[in-house]
Amino acid sequence: MMNDSTLIELTVDPENLPPDKQNRRLDLWLSQQIPDLSRSRIQTLISQGWVKVNQQVCTAKKVSVHGGDRLEIILPPPQPLELEAVDIPLDILYEDDCLLILNKPAGLVVHPAPGHQNDTLVNALLAHCDHLAGIGGVQRPGIVHRLDKDTTGAIVVAKTDFALQSLQAQIKSKTAHRQYLGVVYGVPKTQSGTINQPIGRHPIDRKKMAIIPIEKGGREAITYWQIQERIGNYTLMLFTLETGRTHQIRVHSSFMGNPIVGDPEYSRGKAIGVNLPGQALHAWKLTLKHPISGEQIEAIAPIPDTLKTLLEVLRRR
Repeated sequence: MMNDSTLIELTVDPENLPPDKQNRRLDLWLSQQIPDLSRSRIQTLISQGWVKVNQQVCTAKKVSVHGGDRLEIILPPPQPLELEAVDIPLDILYEDDCLLILNKPAGLVVHPAPGHQNDTLVNALLAHCDHLAGIGGVQRPGIVHRLDKDTTGAIVVAKTDFALQSLQAQIKSKTAHRQYLGVVYGVPKTQSGTINQPIGRHPIDRKKMAIIPIEKGGREAITYWQIQERIGNYTLMLFTLETGRTHQIRVHSSFMGNPIVGDPEYSRGKAIGVNLPGQALHAWKLTLKHPISGEQIEAIAPIPDTLKTLLEVLRRR
């Protein structure tokens, strides 16, 4: 057996077998018995020959298990991620062995991309975390959701495969809540509202997103907004996401005629004399349940100095 690998041995109890044949599939049954592993991870282990049924290697995920079957699952040691760990300072809002919530600064890219190979959040996390359990068999941080390069604020990262599944499920089921503060041009006519417009890739500029009908490839996108403060011809808004599409708040704000101040992609508003690093949008509050304890965690990211300065300048006017 490989060094540092883990052996899991299971015997199928005939009294606890699911009555329907579909749920007796090897991959489904194992995912129910080993909740720390995602179903896709289990399917990969099966296809790579790490699972034995009655001492015989089984590479078929759809084979049925039967009462009395003896299963062996070998978990090979996580493979190191082929990225450099870089010591980049992180503003940690919450951390334990399961997850980490940090306050992302403007300018920090989340994932490595052309032009950003070794100066990303992932590089910083590899240096910060002494131990990362294998996520999908690779020793890496689990990015649960993303923030644009120049959007600041709270972002959660999973340290284990189980935590990643739990946090992603909370976002999908809308039990995790993400609230943003943003300064927009103009003043909406009502105190609050909802934008329900599908978002997809821009048909011409592929780096941008746009309002695209679902029948043409757009995906459902819902944003709730509420006025926090009217400041002349500008407004401080609170945005709450029900869905999490790329550039969602920026696209929806532009659609309603109140684009985010400083947004280089979706705003044509006049310069306001404040040196902003990008759009005036901040992921202010993140509320979720801890994957293990079920305890509610509320992380609030302090408003960055650039946004404070912008608000002070607008108020003086």
